[in-house]
Amino acid sequence: MKNWLLIFTLFVSAAGAQWPQFRGPSGSGVSDSSKLPITFGPTQGVSWKTELPAGHSSPIISGDRIFLTAAEGGTRAEIAVGRVLDKGGKLYTICLNRRTGAILWKKEAPRPRLEQFQPTNSPASPSPVTDNKKVYVFFGDFGLLAYDFNGKERWSLPLGPFNNPNGHGSSPILVDDLLILLCDQDSGSYLLAVDKQTGRVKWKTDRPNVTRSYSTPGVVRRKNGVVELIVPGSYTLDSYNARTGEKLWSIDGLSWQPKSTPVVDGDIVYAHWWENGGEAEQPSDTPSFADTLARFDANKDQKITREEFAPDPRLQRSFADNDLARDGFVDEKDWNFYVARRASRNALLAVGPSGKILWRMQKFLPNAPSPLLYEGVLYLIKDGGILTAVDAKTGEILKQGRLAGAIDTYYASPVVGAGHIYLLSKGGKMTVVKAGPEWEIVATNDFEDETFSTPAISEDAIYVRTRSAMFCFREGAGKD
Repeated sequence: MKNWLLIFTLFVSAAGAQWPQFRGPSGSGVSDSSKLPITFGPTQGVSWKTELPAGHSSPIISGDRIFLTAAEGGTRAEIAVGRVLDKGGKLYTICLNRRTGAILWKKEAPRPRLEQFQPTNSPASPSPVTDNKKVYVFFGDFGLLAYDFNGKERWSLPLGPFNNPNGHGSSPILVDDLLILLCDQDSGSYLLAVDKQTGRVKWKTDRPNVTRSYSTPGVVRRKNGVVELIVPGSYTLDSYNARTGEKLWSIDGLSWQPKSTPVVDGDIVYAHWWENGGEAEQPSDTPSFADTLARFDANKDQKITREEFAPDPRLQRSFADNDLARDGFVDEKDWNFYVARRASRNALLAVGPSGKILWRMQKFLPNAPSPLLYEGVLYLIKDGGILTAVDAKTGEILKQGRLAGAIDTYYASPVVGAGHIYLLSKGGKMTVVKAGPEWEIVATNDFEDETFSTPAISEDAIYVRTRSAMFCFREGAGKD
């Protein structure tokens, strides 16, 4: 009887260990764990450590398995020209044992091309997602793949090539029987839904009015039964019917290339955009395309080359960002996107049903990390280690201060468990903050390695991926 009770307890424990997508349940970053470590690091509180290939994707958890992606090979020169590799340049999906850190399997994905990405990105940045039966992954250098929990490939869907000079950041998500993927880029943007069982495309909705972005959609289940996909894009926040791909509503005038994931609380959505130059109270005035042609179009062909922008060095420097089709010219469509970017504003929005804006905040916003909503307070971590607590109902700033031991750049999004917020900087500093309107720093831990990945939480453990390894930390671990 005792043996059966033990087996049942272990089964329930494993089944309850869920962090199924980027930022965990519903993309919220919130765990129901009641006990987590506070002080830990590479030599303290380590339950296990596993060396891994590099990658920025965040770990996800289902039962006793951890899934993530990684990349090996492909030099910066090769990536810059996007040439096909005849050797090296491998993409992997990796499965670890959550209890021990042992690698259970490691499967290589096809890599028919090497797409360009910026140094703070990776060819393995999008995080996996799982339905507890299969794991689904996306690589910009290939497309979508599905594996069962034993590592057997169930289907694959080649996509691309893509036109995003910074690489990809959007992670796939699951909505019932659909696998959803956002593919925003400088030309040819779209939102895609495929059957999670077969990989067949169910619908594809073009997004011609947006350029590059790196956000992962949020999901709202309305009381009338409609399931909405909430999609931040360049200059816009859009809502789509998850069943059909039909656009439901849109908010415009927002800033360029968003990176964070919306946070959903019932019928309310919190989403944010930040880009350099977007904090000014008034938009920048930008001449029309006709006036720009009159000034720069020397050969009168109705488009402008980099050389023709010589009278304005600023426009020459930004030419690559404005030449969206990568054809060597800025035409009217390119220029109109530039005008929209110059007119856009940074914002944190609280949005109700039908796109009604409840409140707006413009300053003190992060670049990449998503907001964290916990017990009525929104937490924002900005580069420089500036942590802001905001009243979720009103948008009022409750407290703002610097994380004194981690004045750094931030890519990982904050997560919370057992009443503490975990904030991980690029330089590997993990600040643990007691949650609340008057938050307090309780510990600063140093991993002594770069970190871009958002931590995962399961039961009494926190899982942290650095550039070189995955760690599992538990209170009291390593003392035996």
